[in-house]
Amino acid sequence: MIRQITSDLPQFKSLAFREGLNVVLADTSPGATERQTRNGAGKSSLVELIHFLLGAKGDKASSFRTSKLVDATFRMTFDLGGSLVDVRRSGKKPARLQVQGDTTRWPIQPVDGAISNENWKAVLGALMFGLGVEEERAGPTPGFRSLFSYFARRQSTGGFGTPAKWGEVQQPGDQQVAVTYLLGLDWTIPAKWQAVRERERSLREVKKAAGEGAFGAVIGKAADLRAELTVSEERLRKLQQSVNSFQVHEQYHELEKEASKLTARLSELADENTLDREYLASLQTTVQSEAVPSPNDLQAVYAQAGLLLPAAIVRRFDEVERFHDSVVQNRRSYLAAERIAVEGRIAQRDDEKARLDARRAEIMRILHTHKALEHFVQLQAETSRLAAATEGLRQRYNSAEVLESGKIMMDQERARLFERLKQDYREQSEVYRRAVIVFEELSSSLYEQAGHLTISETANGPEFAVKIHGQASKGIQNMQIFCFDFTLARLCAERGKGPGFLVHDSHLFDGVDERQVANALVVGARTAKELGFQYIVTMNSDAVPSVFPEGFDFAAHVVEPRLTDATEDGGLFGVRFA
Repeated sequence: MIRQITSDLPQFKSLAFREGLNVVLADTSPGATERQTRNGAGKSSLVELIHFLLGAKGDKASSFRTSKLVDATFRMTFDLGGSLVDVRRSGKKPARLQVQGDTTRWPIQPVDGAISNENWKAVLGALMFGLGVEEERAGPTPGFRSLFSYFARRQSTGGFGTPAKWGEVQQPGDQQVAVTYLLGLDWTIPAKWQAVRERERSLREVKKAAGEGAFGAVIGKAADLRAELTVSEERLRKLQQSVNSFQVHEQYHELEKEASKLTARLSELADENTLDREYLASLQTTVQSEAVPSPNDLQAVYAQAGLLLPAAIVRRFDEVERFHDSVVQNRRSYLAAERIAVEGRIAQRDDEKARLDARRAEIMRILHTHKALEHFVQLQAETSRLAAATEGLRQRYNSAEVLESGKIMMDQERARLFERLKQDYREQSEVYRRAVIVFEELSSSLYEQAGHLTISETANGPEFAVKIHGQASKGIQNMQIFCFDFTLARLCAERGKGPGFLVHDSHLFDGVDERQVANALVVGARTAKELGFQYIVTMNSDAVPSVFPEGFDFAAHVVEPRLTDATEDGGLFGVRFA
């Protein structure tokens, strides 16, 4: 329970609380508008202050960061984990709080009497609700701030709209997890539902992007990508085989140069042989075409002309013939020698060609079975590039499959969770029954026709609905919240969980019939006394019922000092601020 709330602000109205019902009353000045009354006295600000001291955000939007409050330190003394604790916090340094008290049971110890706001929330979650430190910091799991908000609803967050939600910004997953936890049911099932919703949201975003062309061309269709992936994987397999069987020769380039020189030399030898063979053919033709002319042929020519050669001339012919024979023989001897020389050169070149060709063949075999180091590096680089491309295709294929089959998978997961939820409600039927009965008893204390709390299994997780006859009115709706909050407070108290107090702002009683307001205060006081916890209510004096059930002393529950909007310093903080 809360013992005291105070501040070093000079005009702050320190409030001391006791067990059971505590009514913080604000007197309204004659002629004051509703807005002036609500803003001036600070009733709602009391709820905000309790939240501020119990881990709420202290960002620039916080009232405690305004110029009139930022330098002030606020203090609350309350029971935590069976010990009295004193906590202080200021708007100037909202990230760290000063704490005093027995901290031996705390999961995180303060350092020199100080603790960060994040660690403070973890401590509060552990000691008030039995949360693990890691649970408090991970999601989707029950979080202290979400659970505590059902014990001190705030008008600023829209806390008086729907019974099962503490605010307008609360997401379905957080609401389902928190209420399920407070009721004592298995909260891990709605937590998994929230995970499904998050995956579905991501899937919708990807599908939308694909439909708009942002990713459609990148991802593609699963069938097309499957074919591309198969081809790419086969190419990669062959490249990897080549890399594994690759042999590097240190003198690869020297062998390449030698092979090139051998090829050039073989070409030269072939050209030279061609020229010599042509020359040899011309020599043979020359030998065959050269014939020695006969002197008788010359005499026959003269005879035909009617001339007779003298004997002396005939003798000269014989001499010439012998000379000519000598010349022809010498010529033939030369040609024969030249032919032999040419044939020798050709044979010599053929021998060299055979030797060089054998060497070149040997080099080519080496070059065929071995490669240069840079070739190996290039092959490795190509293998890496193709491996990356293949992996990219694989991821695109997987993404395409998820897109095409995601809805089916999510529907299957929802169906599985739906069955788990029904099974949990069957197995924890006593917990379910207790929640329904507590709500029914509370509502029957306010109205002749009792209301109902229904907990339904739906395809989107557990659904919590509250029904009271005449719920179309704002007053009836607020009493639904009253009964729902007290149901959670009672169930938690019976399990030894909760902060030990419940706070209701005056907004809860807006539009509520005076008789129901009186009954609600009586029920609240009786329930708090029965369970040993504290019920704090803020009210305007003009909203206090004129008649209460016999035996109920309203004045005995009013907290002093009373607040007022009649003067500038009559409110909780003693100053007015925006």
